[in-house]
Amino acid sequence: MLSIKLMRMGKKKQPFYRIVVVEKRSPIRTATVDEIGYYNPLPEDIQLKIDLEKLEYWQKRGAQPTKTVKSLIKRVKKQAQKNN
Repeated sequence: MLSIKLMRMGKKKQPFYRIVVVEKRSPIRTATVDEIGYYNPLPEDIQLKIDLEKLEYWQKRGAQPTKTVKSLIKRVKKQAQKNN
């Protein structure tokens, strides 16, 4: 089963996250199936990008996002609606 979750990158006290698709039972730092976005919580203007087409593709194939990723997806979709 596939999972969509955050993979921590960056230095100590400077986190940067990639939003990735991985096997649910695999360890955190293993090879990913696909990278669909990124999230940088540190700058004043939070950087968040998710490729919604890839997200939809993987969700159709059964990938389940974690709670945190679900909240980030909602934020991205809300921004997309504002821009349109």
